[in-house]
Amino acid sequence: MEKNNRSSMFTTISAGSTKLKNRFVVSPMVTVYCDEDGMATDQYISYYEARAKGGWGLIITEDYAVDPAGRGFFTPGLWKDEQIESHTKLTDRIHRAGAKVFAQIYHAGRQTTSGLIGQQTISASPIPCPVLGETPRQLAREEIKKIVSQFGDTALRAKKAGFDGIEVHGGHGYLIAQFMSGYSNKRWDEYGGNIKNRMRFPLEIIADIREKCGPDFTIGFRLSADEYVPRGRTIEETRIIVKMLEEAGVDLLNISAGVYGSTWAVIPPLNVRNGWIVHFAEDIKKIVDIPVITVGRINDPLMGESIIDSGKADLIAMGRGSLADPDLPNKFLEGRYEDIRHCIGCQQGCVSILFLNKPIRCLVNPTCGFEYLDELKKADKPKKVIVVGGGPGGMEAARAAALSGHEVSLYEQTGRLGGEFAVGAIPPEKGDLILYSSWVARQIKKLGVDINLQTEFTAKMLDEKKPDKVIIATGSHYKKPNIPGIDKKHIVNATDVLLGNVEVGQKVVVLGGGLIGSETATYLGENGKDVTIVEQKESIAIEEEGTRRKFLMELVEDLDIKLMTNTKLLEINNESVHLERSGVETDLKADTVVLALGLEPNANLEEEIKDRVDITIVGDAIKPRDALEAIREGFLAGAGC
Repeated sequence: MEKNNRSSMFTTISAGSTKLKNRFVVSPMVTVYCDEDGMATDQYISYYEARAKGGWGLIITEDYAVDPAGRGFFTPGLWKDEQIESHTKLTDRIHRAGAKVFAQIYHAGRQTTSGLIGQQTISASPIPCPVLGETPRQLAREEIKKIVSQFGDTALRAKKAGFDGIEVHGGHGYLIAQFMSGYSNKRWDEYGGNIKNRMRFPLEIIADIREKCGPDFTIGFRLSADEYVPRGRTIEETRIIVKMLEEAGVDLLNISAGVYGSTWAVIPPLNVRNGWIVHFAEDIKKIVDIPVITVGRINDPLMGESIIDSGKADLIAMGRGSLADPDLPNKFLEGRYEDIRHCIGCQQGCVSILFLNKPIRCLVNPTCGFEYLDELKKADKPKKVIVVGGGPGGMEAARAAALSGHEVSLYEQTGRLGGEFAVGAIPPEKGDLILYSSWVARQIKKLGVDINLQTEFTAKMLDEKKPDKVIIATGSHYKKPNIPGIDKKHIVNATDVLLGNVEVGQKVVVLGGGLIGSETATYLGENGKDVTIVEQKESIAIEEEGTRRKFLMELVEDLDIKLMTNTKLLEINNESVHLERSGVETDLKADTVVLALGLEPNANLEEEIKDRVDITIVGDAIKPRDALEAIREGFLAGAGC
């Protein structure tokens, strides 16, 4: 394989006094890996160390709180001297692995809860965050001065802990951003009103940091170019702000978007196009002379390379790309592009879990957050392992078992790998899901897994194959409730619709408004069908992650898909479905009825072989859930053979 070392992604660049070996940046993402007192744990250090070893030039850590009352999650902290020692271990290990590291420092302001911090939240003005809903207390002048000093003190502790620089978090609606934007700042004193007054707080912070840390300590600043909320700050004001920041001595700009009221812009899901805010970085790069980082659904080094080559930005931040594949830069450098595991923008492990204040994970990378456990080891005595089922859990089990040195065979009843997860890539705006299925399929082939498609593994085959271990990943099937007419010929399931296995009439009723039913409805609507979703609950797709649900509901509206919620199915007739809604019975015409009323495990094989061989069951074969759990369970089953 030819090395990629001539790529612009591997050219050096300096930010202030910090020289970076390449243009790959791990952007700051909250992990909840530190303890409740903000100390660095082995889990936290190992997570970042893995990315440093993977070739990233600059790692910008998650939010280091300047005050324990300024945390929105259990983030790390450098608000006291006692925290320096644990975070020095972090910087030492990152430096030994060859990367530079900045500590992002912040205060959450109103974007936290009193339940987490034990007191009323604070902000520029007493205006609630529309997402969290608590009314903050407006800061007095003397309190503002104290927080300015806390930022400087925290930066100095970061310097003492060995960080190469800091990044002041002035984006995403946190406290500094709350002062900078008329969206949240309604003050009438010297900290409110015109843009120079609203910038007084961040500029005082930069001056305090520079005074305490000296002229050679690198200062970065992250800000949202557009807040994407009504009356929020836009790129027009941001252009003014970046010039002020540069004049104040900022060495590096990190251009993002959004606030909590537009979380989809802060952490854009797969519904958002790749590289969607690069044009903001391009705008800003034209008017400043300091390096500019761009971010936002950039999950491919080739895309990063094209952005650098076209002069639109100087550095490429791939936060979730680094979750999915810590070794992404090294693989790209070594010419192993096909081995890169891309982020799919699913939000399941990095967003849904985070907002429960729980440690983040990654659907496509089952070792993310578990690096400190070193779970994948070569087996002392290789075994003969059979994996039954070629969905995400089964393929991950086969991959992990093969990496552990076992002889692995995989049996899949259908003619394709990927299971229902691969089918999930077919509805509108879901295409990136296929990146994982195609990647893991390539990997198991490269590892020499014996793949048997269109082959049902049965109990009778045990005597012939004589495996030491069987991993059951047989997935689930659609529930078929006891409803009159449920066996009629014009009733089909959602998977067969998406795979094109059945003909669908013009007027379609989708029974079940969960995620499967809702997304199948959008697929049909995009193909010109007249679609109605029938759902017993009061809304549809309620299990979907929030940022993705926003786009799904917009798509449902745009495609004129009709919703009948709080509706009970009574009977299916030849040309209609008989329903009850608010005590009133009605008939709804239907040429085709799509069944999406939930799933239940395929459990037959387990019952037949459980007393004859060592088995482990993973994924939907235990209980239908999302792929995050199936892939993690599959990995552990394969690694633990």
